[in-house]
Amino acid sequence: MTSLSKNARIAGLLYLTLTTAPLRLIYIPSKLFVTGNASVTANNIAKHEMLFRLGIVSDLFTATMTIFLTLALYRLFEKVDLGLARLVVILGSLTVTPIYFLNTINDAAALLLARGADFLSVFDKGQRDALMMVFLRMHGHGVMANEVFWGLWLFPFGLLVYRSRFLPRILGVWLMLNCFAYLATSLTGILWPAYEQTVSNWLFPVMFGEVAIMLWLIIMGAREARPMTTAP
Repeated sequence: MTSLSKNARIAGLLYLTLTTAPLRLIYIPSKLFVTGNASVTANNIAKHEMLFRLGIVSDLFTATMTIFLTLALYRLFEKVDLGLARLVVILGSLTVTPIYFLNTINDAAALLLARGADFLSVFDKGQRDALMMVFLRMHGHGVMANEVFWGLWLFPFGLLVYRSRFLPRILGVWLMLNCFAYLATSLTGILWPAYEQTVSNWLFPVMFGEVAIMLWLIIMGAREARPMTTAP
C-alpha cells in the first residue's frame, strides 16, 4: 500500500467515526420528541435519560473527530492545493467544532429542566417543560447554523478531489453539489421553516456525496500517478 493510499484510508476511517452524528440529529428526536407537546417530551427525556445523555456524548465525540478528519484530509491534499486544504480545516472543524460544543449546553439545560432538580422547584412543571422546549429549539437553531458550515467546507473539499487526479472527479462534483444542498436546507429552515422538510426531502439524494467519498477512501484508497514514459 502506498503512503498516499494509506493516508486516504486513514481519512476514510476517520470519516466513518462521524456516523455517530445521526444519534442526536435524527434518532433521539424521532424517539423522544413530540411536536407541540412539551409535557410528553419532558417525560420521555426523563424516562430515557441515558439515551439523551448519549446524544450529548455523540455530539461531543463528533465535534472532536471532525478535527482529526480535517487534519487527515489536509495531509492528503496539501500537495494538491495548500490554500484549499487549509480552508477545509478552517470551515470543516475550526468553525464547526465550537458550535457543536456550545450546542451541547442547550441539551444539558433541557435535561436539567426535564429531570426537575430540587433548585427548580420554584417553577411549576408546566413552566419547566416550556423552558425545556426553548432549549431544545435553541439546539435545533444551533444545528441549522452549523449546517451552513457542513455545506461550505464541502466546496473546497470537492475542488481538491476534482483536481487531485488520484480520486474520481465525479466524487468532487458530487461533494460540491452536496455543499449547495446543505446551504439550501439551512437557509430554508431559517427563512421559511414550513418548507424545510420538503426541501430536505428533495435534496436528500444529493447529500450522499459524503457517504460516497467516505466509502471510496476506505475501500479504494487513492491511486498513485503513473510515471511519464518517453517514446523509444
